[in-house]
Amino acid sequence: MIIPYEQLSSDALQGLIEEFITREGTDYGVEEVSLATKVEQVRQLLRRRDVVVVFDFATETASLLTRRDAEAIQQNTEPD
Repeated sequence: MIIPYEQLSSDALQGLIEEFITREGTDYGVEEVSLATKVEQVRQLLRRRDVVVVFDFATETASLLTRRDAEAIQQNTEPD
């Protein structure tokens, strides 16, 4: 289920953003980008709705996904 990011506390949103940024574990970019810069980039993606907050009722966890990934998951879990 997609939920508006505005409904999260600032601390919860910050934690989700940082987890999203570090999910891959390694940054292989040409230039090092600070965590603060990356956080702001993700916040912009949230404002544009390119990244969304998804709540999983089965695991009772929230995470950030690209809108495309979130919509694909929703389509695959809807009953026929």
